[in-house]
Amino acid sequence: MVELSRTRRVAARVEVVAEAPSTNTMLRELAADADGWPHLSVLLTDNQTAGRGRLDRQWTAPPGAALAVSVLLRRLPEVAEARGWIPLAAGLAMADAVADQVAEHSVSVKWPNDVLVDGRKISGILAEVTGDAVIVGSGINTAMTAAQLPIPTATSFASLGIEVEIDRLLARYLRSLERAVDGLAATGDAVTSGLHAAVSARCGTLGQDVRVLLPGERVLEGAADSLDPEGRLVVSVNGEHHAVSAGDVVHVRPTGA
Repeated sequence: MVELSRTRRVAARVEVVAEAPSTNTMLRELAADADGWPHLSVLLTDNQTAGRGRLDRQWTAPPGAALAVSVLLRRLPEVAEARGWIPLAAGLAMADAVADQVAEHSVSVKWPNDVLVDGRKISGILAEVTGDAVIVGSGINTAMTAAQLPIPTATSFASLGIEVEIDRLLARYLRSLERAVDGLAATGDAVTSGLHAAVSARCGTLGQDVRVLLPGERVLEGAADSLDPEGRLVVSVNGEHHAVSAGDVVHVRPTGA
């Protein structure tokens, strides 16, 4: 792993492990030590062997081809509804960090928090509650070759011909995430803090025709209009508006197509 001097100046603690089944699971166990693992502590590896994504999907990559990063957040908004914005804040923060190094490409967030470059997924995020804290786990395709990409709709820095500066990426991600969560905690809502507007501006799902796979094997097809104040995706179907809080979204007309 490269030297992480910038990252260490932002994070309260940074621990790099040679291998981990899941950095989120490992950090959850360590989080019981509140003094040893304060707010904005970071655990990372470039060899995660049993990572998990949203909807309990497995997330794996060849050793050294991707980065798994988990961040412990303890200074949280008191308002429960505001905490629901943390995954979206993480997606925005990672999108900004990725965009900083891929200036010639289009970077967007696929609701709720996948990061896309030219319409292809480069990073996914999973936020989990542990006690009175939240762990935000991110997987970033760094050195993965085109042949190693798991699906046709994935991408990586390497497949874009870019050698990512990992320390720069992590430091920017952490600063943006901290700023967004602090704003939520100070104001109590995403609209007042400005997070709602920032996420909406970066969200490539808005304006797309989408197919949303809902719990219970239900399907909702329509146009993604906006995000409501709670961070739900508002989908318009035959003039009726439906607010989606959880679901697997497919861009029928992918961003950048």
